[in-house]
Amino acid sequence: MDLALWVAKSGLEAHHKNIAIISNNLANASTPGFKKNRPEFEDLAYQIITQPGSPTSDQTNSPSGIVLGTGVRLADNKKIFTQGAALQTDRAMDIAIEGRGFLKVQLPSDNSLAYTRTGTMQTNEQGQLVLHNGYIIQPPITIPEGTQKIDISANGIVTVITNNNTSEEVGRIELTDFINPSGLEPRGENLYAETLASGQPVTGTPSQDGFGKVSQNQLEASNVNVVEEMVNLIEAQRAFEMTSKVVSAVDNMYQKLDRET
Repeated sequence: MDLALWVAKSGLEAHHKNIAIISNNLANASTPGFKKNRPEFEDLAYQIITQPGSPTSDQTNSPSGIVLGTGVRLADNKKIFTQGAALQTDRAMDIAIEGRGFLKVQLPSDNSLAYTRTGTMQTNEQGQLVLHNGYIIQPPITIPEGTQKIDISANGIVTVITNNNTSEEVGRIELTDFINPSGLEPRGENLYAETLASGQPVTGTPSQDGFGKVSQNQLEASNVNVVEEMVNLIEAQRAFEMTSKVVSAVDNMYQKLDRET
């Protein structure tokens, strides 16, 4: 394949992936706890025609040589774990994590653990705190029948007031953190899975030892900046259009050569 066409093809693929990443960010702009992705690109290996520093005569060397680029590729698609804005919900079982840390849940399919920043909790048929998809918060916390009020402190202590106005501590919400959160594997359903890149999970108490605090009656909004993503989308679209013009230009050159031969 002609080098110019190959370079343009790699550019079209890279810009298309960039637009797909931006589209996913925009689609999840209203998803609680969602963390945006930031694509990073790198140039491909170069075709060396003349090595920089190679002799051009008995007494002179080439200062820069002749090297031709062969294109671009997507090198990374990093999750950006900056804090999202606080959304006031006034719902007792909604919590937002302000700072580092994830809620831990158990997946019923294989009993493996997953992690989330989404704090939209409910109770299941056994009174256990679960996410909207039914996954049980770990360690399990059971809300007694007849509970009139639920209070969740900044350090995760869950206290309930029952029908007879008795206050009872029923458990503590724990947070889990990783040395490299960007290395977590996104699983969908607002969940992440541990990987070799993320490091081992470290469990701790909210508001202690560098963990974030828990804020009741709130949710953490997505950290997607819609205006920023729209600007990125326009830039990516323009880059895609300009790269496609290279394909058309090379095709016109070949057509002209065919007519002249």
